[in-house]
Amino acid sequence: MALFGGGKPDHPMADIKQAKKLIAELPANDPLKALDEATFWLDSICRTEEFRLDHRFELFDLLDRAAKNHQRKLAQEYLAIDRQEKFRENKLWTTVFEFWKQLGSAYGQCVEQFQAGASGAGAIKKDLPAIIARALRALTLQLKWILLRYGQVEDRVWGELGRLYHFAESKGLATGTIEIYPGAHGEGTVQHEFLKAMMLGVSSTDGLTPLKQELAERIIAHFGDMYIMQTKPAPGCNYFFDLSMRKPAARMMKGSEPNKMTRFFGAGKALPALEQLMQEIKAKDSVPSHINLGGTFDAGLVLSVMRHLAQYWSDNPPARGSERRKIATRMTVVHGFRQMLKNVAPAGDDTSLAFEAMNGCESWIVENVSEGGFGAIIPQVKGDWLKVGDLLGVQTETAQYWGAGVVRRITRDEYQQRRVGIQLLSNTVIPVKLSPSGNVSSSNAAREGEPAMLLSTTPDQNGEIALLLRAGSFTPGQALEMNVRGNQYYLMSSTLAEGGDDFDLAKFKGMQRT
Repeated sequence: MALFGGGKPDHPMADIKQAKKLIAELPANDPLKALDEATFWLDSICRTEEFRLDHRFELFDLLDRAAKNHQRKLAQEYLAIDRQEKFRENKLWTTVFEFWKQLGSAYGQCVEQFQAGASGAGAIKKDLPAIIARALRALTLQLKWILLRYGQVEDRVWGELGRLYHFAESKGLATGTIEIYPGAHGEGTVQHEFLKAMMLGVSSTDGLTPLKQELAERIIAHFGDMYIMQTKPAPGCNYFFDLSMRKPAARMMKGSEPNKMTRFFGAGKALPALEQLMQEIKAKDSVPSHINLGGTFDAGLVLSVMRHLAQYWSDNPPARGSERRKIATRMTVVHGFRQMLKNVAPAGDDTSLAFEAMNGCESWIVENVSEGGFGAIIPQVKGDWLKVGDLLGVQTETAQYWGAGVVRRITRDEYQQRRVGIQLLSNTVIPVKLSPSGNVSSSNAAREGEPAMLLSTTPDQNGEIALLLRAGSFTPGQALEMNVRGNQYYLMSSTLAEGGDDFDLAKFKGMQRT
């Protein structure tokens, strides 16, 4: 063996000046190609055994920093892209996820080689806490990107989080404040990074749209230094995680049997701080500039995400509204407002409520049902358009009429089957025509003969009926006439209950014309 840990590796980045030149040549105006190349170099360095550990870490650090702007641009494009552009969506997701996976492996390799006493280990001892923290952050971002696709989180992710944190804790490296990355938001501790991953994992983000998931991850990161963790059950520690197991964290329940590898954690001071921030945003109708959300977002959107997090961080998380019953049946599904109008059409004449399914239908398997909706399995090759908040037309094999529902939750099981939770808006949808009534102005969004779908045949306790309209067609204070099977009704707009990508769900006060 040569002195000082062996000879120079046969690798293009063996010389640091040449390495910097190669990294500087990453395509500046093609973030997709640049991130692909950065991932290639990370993998190549990991596979080359001859690198001294300090040199290896220096190269990982250079590639990590060089890739930051590229991955940020791709993440922004991913969240903005039309979800039906499947090829581009898949390429973006794969490129970003593979980068975080390879970066996590790179920093994880540094920790493993340090533990093994590899050549150059002494030179990175001072950097070890930052290396562990970066590895944990890369794992958190892998978790985030899996959740963005409503996927099944690999056991590997949980196992690596537990292994790295246990090592840091055993060496007394978990709680000291360090510079994880240079610049703003760069300081923290290993424990902070670990708890950000844990809190993301327990915040039930599979019930959020991808954009709301992005905001949730950033809000969770913002409160990273306020979460609490104990080695024994304690007030406010509503969740637990076993560092030795490759399983996600779970909510504390009576009868749980902890061991010396179990850690108990929760929101701690983050929950009251989150609630205080919500009040501030409500009062000012804007998000304070010191909250780093990666962009400027509508205050209402941010508040909806914060309310979701507050629910799951509390001592009493949301309970299921009604009991789910196991069932096995098929359900025909059409997607979106336009498809519902196209396919859910009167069969025969206007006196019938029997509807005919036409083109664009999919067949899903219903596995459970409750008063509030369904749980269904989506066929493997279908549903590329699917995301939380999508409007569906639904009809089970046993139902006489078509109903309407909204996707509220998406998960992927260990067999890579996608499962969805569907909130049922109505068991029966009735196609209707709307027209402006009285004074017509340019501010009124509804047009003459506007197609819509009636969800309630009788008014609710507030004397209101619900209608599905095309997106953007609800106007507060607008008077409408509704034609239902030849009968005319007068409607006065009341409230917009929900706005989706292609629909408005609105409430109206109604009375029959005389």
